[in-house]
Amino acid sequence: MKPLIILISVFALSLVINKLFYGGYNFSLSGKIAMSAMLLFTAIGHFAYTKGMTMMLPSFIPYRTELVYLTGLMEIAAGVALLFPAISMVTGWLLIVFFVLLLPANIYAAFNHINYQKGSLDGSGINYLWFRVPLQILFILWVYFSAIKR
Repeated sequence: MKPLIILISVFALSLVINKLFYGGYNFSLSGKIAMSAMLLFTAIGHFAYTKGMTMMLPSFIPYRTELVYLTGLMEIAAGVALLFPAISMVTGWLLIVFFVLLLPANIYAAFNHINYQKGSLDGSGINYLWFRVPLQILFILWVYFSAIKR
């Protein structure tokens, strides 16, 4: 829920700032700024909640903790790269792939009641997917319409 709040809040703030300082709304730029802020926020979780995020990956995946750190660094890099027009389209496509690849981890975590913030097995379970799957689709569409289809 917090990433969605950040995404929408930063988008609205960016639209207002664009209107005040540049005389118009720049939806694409505001969308990229909002997604960048959201990615930087969620990247923090990879370092603050490493144990719980590691639990979101099945045990047969090697180097799970390192993978959590790597994906956090990837989110930071993508958040910054979105702001550079020359590479924002490529970054957008890579982010869409990234979001699609993250979905199985979220599904696994829901089925196993993983609470990534506590690093425990008392998460909300399957009901979490009713929010998470549409949210993941929103992220994909957001990136597509702000960074790829201009």
